[in-house]
Amino acid sequence: MQIITSITDMQSHADSLRKAGKRIGFVPTMGFLHEGHLSLMRRARQENDVVAASIFVNPTQFGPKEDLDRYPRDAEGDRKKCESTGVDILFTPAAAEMYSERPSVFVNVEGISDILEGAIRPGHFRGVATVVAKLFNIVKPCKAYFGQKDFQQCAVIKRMVAGLNLDVEVIVLPTVREADGLAMSSRNSYLDTEQRRKSACLYRALTAGEELIKNGVREPETIKQKMRAVLVQEKGIEVDYVEVADPDRLTPLETAEGRMVLLVAARLGSTRLIDNLLIL
Repeated sequence: MQIITSITDMQSHADSLRKAGKRIGFVPTMGFLHEGHLSLMRRARQENDVVAASIFVNPTQFGPKEDLDRYPRDAEGDRKKCESTGVDILFTPAAAEMYSERPSVFVNVEGISDILEGAIRPGHFRGVATVVAKLFNIVKPCKAYFGQKDFQQCAVIKRMVAGLNLDVEVIVLPTVREADGLAMSSRNSYLDTEQRRKSACLYRALTAGEELIKNGVREPETIKQKMRAVLVQEKGIEVDYVEVADPDRLTPLETAEGRMVLLVAARLGSTRLIDNLLIL
């Protein structure tokens, strides 16, 4: 596995691969890799000639009071995991390599970036869209792989790719879960034993909402009330939102029919968790 830290080196290598007719599959990450990330890498390995992954904790998507400094990191463990899943190129730029001292150019996907997560974390999706656009221009992939756990992020990236006519196919793969249903996330490492036990309530809330829909309930408010009730049964849970939304626009539905996505966000102590369930 080749490790590259320079933008110009990565671009030059990507150019030579593309000129040789090689298809590049790309998995962008912030590191502290878990099975969810590795499932993306394995899929990329199946579908492409060359697999590239990146590890970059992107400062522009963190708010001033968020967890940039304490975000979990494991450089050596991540390197071994990438190598074991067949990654050919690991791109690990420094922040100073990716951004000037005072970055002034950003990508903003309007509308969809301002609701749900965007309303709670202002500027977050501007940072996400900017860094992903930069990575796409640096790594030059044919396909890029993301996990459904970050549903709104995936929707923002898809809209950015379409709006900017970027030549990359965005592939979203199902959320990988722990045995009790908790969506795998690097931030799960923040949870203590009791919080970890309680965290399974997010998935229980989603499946409770799904069950109501399967039983014919069509009023989104009834479904949301049930989901919220499941969450607050666990002492110490602070609910940020529950929503029944259109899966493309992420706007609230007036009637729970057809394709939809159930979304939840909650806090356990200082740890913030999100999850979703797509209903087709």
